Amino acid sequence: MTHHTDPAAAPAVLAGRDLVFGYRAGDPVPVFSGVTVEVPAGSVLAVLGPNGGGKTTLLRLLAGSLTPDAGRVVLDGTEVRPTRRGVGELRRRVQLVFQDPDDQLFSASVAQDVSFGPLNQGRPEPEVRERVAWALAALEIADLADRPTHLLSYGQRKRVVLAGALAMRPDVLVLDEPTAGLDPEGVEALLATLGGLRAAGTTLVISTHDVDLAHRWADHAVLLDRRVLAAGPARAVLTDPALLSAARLRPAWGPAVGAALRAAGAVPATAPDPATPGEVIRLTR
Repeated sequence: MTHHTDPAAAPAVLAGRDLVFGYRAGDPVPVFSGVTVEVPAGSVLAVLGPNGGGKTTLLRLLAGSLTPDAGRVVLDGTEVRPTRRGVGELRRRVQLVFQDPDDQLFSASVAQDVSFGPLNQGRPEPEVRERVAWALAALEIADLADRPTHLLSYGQRKRVVLAGALAMRPDVLVLDEPTAGLDPEGVEALLATLGGLRAAGTTLVISTHDVDLAHRWADHAVLLDRRVLAAGPARAVLTDPALLSAARLRPAWGPAVGAALRAAGAVPATAPDPATPGEVIRLTR
């Protein structure tokens, strides 16, 4: 495993330590074994790797929807006990949003769906109404409150599920392939929304195949293929061609363009790698 140390990283709000998990008891080839991941508070952690590498399994373990066969999940420095109370507290503070919104939508209307979690926690109705209104506004879908969920577009359904997670007021949002299935405009809109949550102090964990997205947007990155291949600051991990090849991922666009611009003398040798086409224009002016 390769670590790129980051002295500026905040203490971990969530961690998995020496995790072992297989979907069948006694599976001779578990999904992974000995996996350790740290999630710095207030940051965006991207988990990248090939299909079948264990990304979704790791996210489900960190969020408490799966229980590790061995190893520990740690929340704010305290090990999560495999009891109803321990797992319940983990699920309250760490909200998981699946890749397919239809796996989590089940109420007749948007407002009913978003209110389900807080109501299930026994929150008073006035507080639930306030949470629902806040979450819908944060996701810019307040006008959809009374809309039947079966009449929503795919992008709208993704936002409703995310609003349902936000209504729980979690410390950590765990998002499995949050941009999958969205068109470019939908991706940018979702990233703007998540950026607002990030600025407000919410810790985000995302799984993705999109190296460009992670390079542009994440603070830290983990490369996972049944084991941790690398972990550290995103700009260090995702500019290492050998590591990306080992994780069966293509190189990020930004570092390749940055290297070409510097080699051509179009930008100073110390110029940073661009993250978007707009940054290329800004760097070359």
